[in-house]
Amino acid sequence: MNIAKSLVLAGFLLAALPAGVSGQGAGGRAFDLATLHQAAIDTDPRSRELQLFAQQTDLRLRNISALKLPALTVDSQVQYQSDVAHLPSGVPFSGIFAPPKDTYDAGIRIDQRLFDPTVGAQGALERAQLAENQARVSSTLFTLRQQVNDAFFAAAALQARAGALNATIDDLNVRLRETNARVEQGTALSADAAAIEATRLERQQDLDDLRASRRGALDRLGTLTGQIFAESDLLVLPDVQARVAQARQSQDALRARPEYEQFTRTRERIARQQTLSAAQDRPRLSTYGRVGYGQPGLNFVASAFETYALGGVRLQWNAWTWGAGGREREALALQQQVVSADEEAFAKSVTTAIEGDETSIDRLQRSLATDERIVTLREQVERSTQARLQEGVVTASEYLDRSAELLQARFARVGHEVELAQASARLLTTLGLEVR
Repeated sequence: MNIAKSLVLAGFLLAALPAGVSGQGAGGRAFDLATLHQAAIDTDPRSRELQLFAQQTDLRLRNISALKLPALTVDSQVQYQSDVAHLPSGVPFSGIFAPPKDTYDAGIRIDQRLFDPTVGAQGALERAQLAENQARVSSTLFTLRQQVNDAFFAAAALQARAGALNATIDDLNVRLRETNARVEQGTALSADAAAIEATRLERQQDLDDLRASRRGALDRLGTLTGQIFAESDLLVLPDVQARVAQARQSQDALRARPEYEQFTRTRERIARQQTLSAAQDRPRLSTYGRVGYGQPGLNFVASAFETYALGGVRLQWNAWTWGAGGREREALALQQQVVSADEEAFAKSVTTAIEGDETSIDRLQRSLATDERIVTLREQVERSTQARLQEGVVTASEYLDRSAELLQARFARVGHEVELAQASARLLTTLGLEVR
């Protein structure tokens, strides 16, 4: 949309404001699409999930880091058993070796991991899950842009039509004053003034209906963006034709949609799961120690309470799992292929949407060129008929027909201008680019 067209449409939009607003200057606020996009994202409750996921991951990473620190365990036990180890009767000194059947034990145990490949793998998986969750939230929030686009341009189209109606009403008011003067002079029929007055009232009624519809569209836009729009507020159409032309030339290399980032992060998360699965099949080495007090202590044949201490090194290795780990990693590899298939399907749907937007843009650009010519011709005819009406050569009915034709031509032009801006914004949104 060039500057001249933007100024013409801005005039119609300002004319669409309620009586007295256009002359207020700063009486109404101007809202552009990029600002409303950001407002919709900022006010959406799901935007808080980005910080919540980060806090959640931070807590889990701290727990994983704690696995590298010594683990302290306190335990105690009282036990009675029906039999204990003893020497057979008849063996010399068999009565001396008679452990008690009731045992008591309390102790403190310390375990320290020396080598555990699963700890680092768990941390990497948590970070990958955070990146995936945040990418998913960003992808979800991005869909708000198209919803804002639809509500914004619905209100802007009504605003533009109201502007064209306002211009027609102004013309009819002038014609009505002129005709009333001619009726008083006896050079025009009162029926001509009545016809113009009736048409003016019809146009005013149409304008009131459009303003009511615009109010509803603004309310829907306000729900999405958290804004409260006044009747005097103005929606400014984005001038993005140069940006659209540049994007159309380089779109094959564009992967700005957040969904692509989500696919990438999902693949990374699956890769981290594969790494963790492999780490779980590797040996783990740890050291441990225990001090305790009980009856018996380490001397199981003693019947007195005593303190004791022990320590050692432990090696754990799931050396044989019947191929469970390998099958898990194979299943994850298949999940990678599912993600790739989803990405290909998404890219195809984006390409289809882009082709539709480009077709609409080309069609609307051609229509606008024709609209400009039609409006120019209709204005010439309307001015000629207006002059002939003042001379009494034509009736008010014929003039009103020409006025209605001009109004429809203006409706078509501003409608196509809004549709072109909408198609352009939709294309940029489909490509994942900012509309500014």
